[in-house]
Amino acid sequence: MRKRIALFIATLCIWATSLLAQDVPVGVVVAFKKGSSQDLSRYLSDKVDLMLDSQNISTDRDATLHALTDFFSHNKVHGFNVNHQGKRNDSSFVIGTLATANGDFRVNCFFRREQNKYIVHQIRIDKANE
Repeated sequence: MRKRIALFIATLCIWATSLLAQDVPVGVVVAFKKGSSQDLSRYLSDKVDLMLDSQNISTDRDATLHALTDFFSHNKVHGFNVNHQGKRNDSSFVIGTLATANGDFRVNCFFRREQNKYIVHQIRIDKANE
């Protein structure tokens, strides 16, 4: 019985440590899974580099929100899977596959730390090679 309790406590500690170590806001992943630009908007920087449909533009938060809303309205989202994420100094990133009614898209989302939280400063959405 003591071994089970010790194993449970060890597992709980490892799980809690991994949650605290996440530098990619969980809300961003959830927003992509739902295809919700509104949920994503609270994580956007004032200026965002957005590459969408092979167009690279540097926009403000409102223009980024509008472009993402338009993208999600034309591409009904079925899911989002995180393929890779990482951290270096005061920046982090997530790379994932966005499954939509019009096919899969590769999403690269880059964050930087501002005032003790990570915000999105670059998003790239490309049609996945099929």
